[in-house]
Amino acid sequence: MGNPLQLKSLNHISLVCKSLEKSVDFYANVLGFVPIKRPTSLNFNGAWLFNYGIGIHLLQSDDPEGMTKNPDINPKDNHISFQCESMGAVEKKLQEMKIEYVKNRVEENGINVDQLFFHDPDGSMIEICNCDNIPIVPLSENKVWSCSRFNCNISNRQQEHQIQQMIPM
Repeated sequence: MGNPLQLKSLNHISLVCKSLEKSVDFYANVLGFVPIKRPTSLNFNGAWLFNYGIGIHLLQSDDPEGMTKNPDINPKDNHISFQCESMGAVEKKLQEMKIEYVKNRVEENGINVDQLFFHDPDGSMIEICNCDNIPIVPLSENKVWSCSRFNCNISNRQQEHQIQQMIPM
């Protein structure tokens, strides 16, 4: 397994949109992304946004009228997921903004993960969750990780300790 391509992190996702203006407004004002400078050598209409350690690149569709939007909010559809601090606060804010959403709950060994799914203006699915509740357990290794920075630091220390134990003195 390992890291054959030497990846470091997720850099950005690209989304094609019907209306660049509406999508920038959504990602900035609903999800808190900040518009950033885009290379001037790009010769097509788009916008770059950044926050939470990742970028979102919005690309204006060449055929906005040909883009279809599925009205159904389906948690099993392709989506972008964001970890949040308070599911209650997110749900309240979505209600205030009159954004239609679907709630879901995942349970694993007595641990619950709450999820809220909704669409951006172009029908791309967004998930907001407290997914950090469930540890990440690789199927092929005997390590436990978590999405939270605190738990990752603990896991990193555990990994360093495991590695030190494997190195012959």
